[in-house]
Amino acid sequence: MLIAVPDYCTISRVSGVRSRNSSFSKKSKGRDRSASTIRASLITRSDDFEVGRLFGSYGFMNITSYSTLQTGRDAEYSSEDAERLRVQDVGEGSVKIRLYEGRVAQGPLKGTRVLFKVYPGQRAGGTEADMMATNELNTHSFLQSNLMDVCPNIQILLGGFETTTGEQWLAFRNDGKYSAADYAKAKSEGISKDQALGEQKFWNPYEQELKIKRRRIFVIKLLRGTLSGLAYMHNRDRLHQSIGPASVVLNTTAEREAVYLIPRLRDLAFSVDISYLVNYVMAADHSLMAWRRASAAGAFTPMEKRAFGIADDIYEAGLLFAYLAFVPFCEAGLMDGYPCKDSLKVLSSLISTQLESRLANDKGELEILWVNLTIPSLLKPLKYCLADDRLLEAVKFLDLGNGAGWQLLQAMLNPDHRKRPIAEAVLNHKFMTGDVL
Repeated sequence: MLIAVPDYCTISRVSGVRSRNSSFSKKSKGRDRSASTIRASLITRSDDFEVGRLFGSYGFMNITSYSTLQTGRDAEYSSEDAERLRVQDVGEGSVKIRLYEGRVAQGPLKGTRVLFKVYPGQRAGGTEADMMATNELNTHSFLQSNLMDVCPNIQILLGGFETTTGEQWLAFRNDGKYSAADYAKAKSEGISKDQALGEQKFWNPYEQELKIKRRRIFVIKLLRGTLSGLAYMHNRDRLHQSIGPASVVLNTTAEREAVYLIPRLRDLAFSVDISYLVNYVMAADHSLMAWRRASAAGAFTPMEKRAFGIADDIYEAGLLFAYLAFVPFCEAGLMDGYPCKDSLKVLSSLISTQLESRLANDKGELEILWVNLTIPSLLKPLKYCLADDRLLEAVKFLDLGNGAGWQLLQAMLNPDHRKRPIAEAVLNHKFMTGDVL
């Protein structure tokens, strides 16, 4: 359904705020003239906005350590090993972001609906929150610098301000507040409800077939929009570095309205500049982790680091592809029931094993061919995963075009970053063009 205009009967002006943040009032070093010009056109006075209701909040997870298990076909691991890795590798970030509805109160854009993304002040979020807000502002300003070439698949920044308590408010045009994660969750829960009703839900056998076809079209268009936004960023020497189901916002979640669907990338707080003029040794703090991982992967020259960064974004996009290929086609909570206890980890491991699958015989039984196995510790649980009839629609989706979905996922999640395709190549793949439908 399309997002309805919210009720603003209870809206009030923001009180006790003033625009004093240097992120909005000063020019950043090293920014080109066009970026400075677009920043000057942003709305930076709090009195120009009206703030509505709080509708959500979220945080970020930090990778605090990296542990590996012994590889080899004869390796054996227990569920405790998987649980230990799951707990070790990830830590909760200190930055908590709040989301508000609102609108522009005066000026040329008066009446325009906005979504406020609120970063906490230094007392609550430390300097990390300020750095994230500043980087997101700078990245959007750069990407919007050419008003004749604004990407429709990236969220539009309209302005922002800082409160006297140090909170940073970024105002984005409200082109939808539901994310790809919200869409997948809603469809997954819908499958559970349909299964509870049994045959009472679909008395017409063609109705279920049409529903699945619409879902496939919707998911492919969602992925195409995401990759188009990513290609736009890469062509302008910017990485996203935080692609996931929650970082893609949708203007509709209704599959009947797929023709109107416009996915947009958001959450550019971790974006990294990969232009050849960047000094990788003196890079900003938010970029250092990316360049450390690049060095660990054998990328040392500026050109190699740039290629690694692009491949890193493609890997994240591949995980999003895997997530959307399974979750909307499976009943709610199904992926959580497998031994890895984390749906994204299951899907990541699934494709990292570089499998090919097909429906083998006339009875429609699933046959699995494992090739170039790289994570043998997860072979058994993933084999059970794919053999589960409840995952059949997801497997059929990826099996379209003689396994085109599996081939594309295998390429995007290739363990060797040098062999991953660029965004344009992904967009031109037959699975993404819709030729398989």
